[in-house]
Amino acid sequence: MLARHSPKKSKRGSREFMAARASHFGLSDDVDSRNTHARVAPNGEVGYSVREALLLSLSRVGPKHLTRGPGRSRTKTTRKPLPSLLFTSRSIVKPIQFAYPLILAVLVATWLLADSLAPEPFTYFAFRTVFMQFSGVIAIGVMSVAMLLAVRPRWLESRLNGLDKMYRLHKWLGITALVVSGLHWWWAQGTRWMVQWGWLVRPQRRQGPAVEVAGVEGWLRGQRDLAESIGEWAFYAAVVLMVLALVKRFPYHLFTKTHKWLAAAYLALVYHSVVLVKFPYWGQPAGVLLAVLMAVGTGCALWVLAGRIGAGRKVSGHIESLTYYPELRVLETAIALAPGWPGHGAGQFAFAMSDPGEGPHPYTIASAWDPAHPRIVFITKALGDHTGRLRERLTVGMPVTVEGPYGRFAFIDTPPRQIWVGAGIGVTPFIARMKELARTPGDKPVDLFHPTADFSEAAIAKLTADAEAAGVRLHLLTGNKDGRLDGDRIRAAVPEWRSASLWFCGPPAFGAALRQDFIAQGLAARHFHQELFQMR
Repeated sequence: MLARHSPKKSKRGSREFMAARASHFGLSDDVDSRNTHARVAPNGEVGYSVREALLLSLSRVGPKHLTRGPGRSRTKTTRKPLPSLLFTSRSIVKPIQFAYPLILAVLVATWLLADSLAPEPFTYFAFRTVFMQFSGVIAIGVMSVAMLLAVRPRWLESRLNGLDKMYRLHKWLGITALVVSGLHWWWAQGTRWMVQWGWLVRPQRRQGPAVEVAGVEGWLRGQRDLAESIGEWAFYAAVVLMVLALVKRFPYHLFTKTHKWLAAAYLALVYHSVVLVKFPYWGQPAGVLLAVLMAVGTGCALWVLAGRIGAGRKVSGHIESLTYYPELRVLETAIALAPGWPGHGAGQFAFAMSDPGEGPHPYTIASAWDPAHPRIVFITKALGDHTGRLRERLTVGMPVTVEGPYGRFAFIDTPPRQIWVGAGIGVTPFIARMKELARTPGDKPVDLFHPTADFSEAAIAKLTADAEAAGVRLHLLTGNKDGRLDGDRIRAAVPEWRSASLWFCGPPAFGAALRQDFIAQGLAARHFHQELFQMR
């Protein structure tokens, strides 16, 4: 059980804990322009305004500044990237801002080619019939795409600019499916209740001899009652599992064990959909699209239930050394890897597991890759129950399984200089990048700002040595004595900031405030880089 920050909080009211809780329910992490700075405090990573504290308290805990996933790091004149890391840096959320409405638009458009939400004559029950079909198609469609994202396909990770963005899209598709399927359920079940209560009068069935339907359509009609019953119970199960995924207090290791059973609920809903979708749809674009999505989703669901996610990206290893910094409550874990690891870029992240009962957790990689000495280092802070137990549970020689690497927080861009902001434990990916630059110097001036509430002579000495070896100018802000870090202070320290890109890792609310501030001052949005990594 290697260190990431736990979804469970360790101390109520802890500023460190609040800093680890960042708002991630929106597709953008921007906050009010007035909240453009953070204060280093003795009992936490960064201090916030009252408004930011409210934002943090309403957000949920997920792998944030302990689980940054920067991608392959290099400058224009350095080594070639690994084949699996061919990507370019993009805007912080642009890919998912585009993908999410596109998915919905395609589903809606293809359905409208097959049917209409304005039946004639327009009556309650006529509208109910078409809306049930519409909502059912949208719900199973977005669930199918979410199921595809759940298996972490490499080709989609690069196109969506990292696994953090991919999981953000997965989450919002899940929420969409929850809302739409809830409406679908209400129009089905609520209508029955309203008829029973006498609020509605069901129209009389048409008189005449029953028409026998043979073939596939006839078989599907014979399955309707069973499909409705299975769909209803699968919906209830899916609602419970989705709500648990959204409840921040639900322990992460239990979330990972229960969330996979959504795949079983999905399979039941696929059967429900195949039977109850209007038969004429199957010969139209809506039916073709739905068939493809459900076929792909079914394969992914079976893959999830078989426990095969990331199977081709796992290698074994053992803990080589453990170094604890008591002043920081930080544990440095070095793992020697068996053959098979493809290499990683500075600051990418990996899933690691030492206890099958706990399951895998994502961790930032804090070391440069050296094929001659295959090892990986994680630097983590005790911010919750899980990370608080790691120091006692981990031992040298303990076997570990590592899966990855993941992440697209690449130090690759066009501006001639870079500004890094590593707040608290968020300095981890920059440590890895500095180790790379020490081996292969780059041609870009770099300024690293590191605000931290805690001070350790040994840790700061290592950080300073890494910065000197990499040719990075270090700006250290410790406790209250150095004051707060904000956009004005960064711009004063780096007068050439307009020709730089800014790379941020730390409390997301702080990062969002810096992003909004710098963009308001003229920095291009594409030159501000920040991970949105979430696992739930």
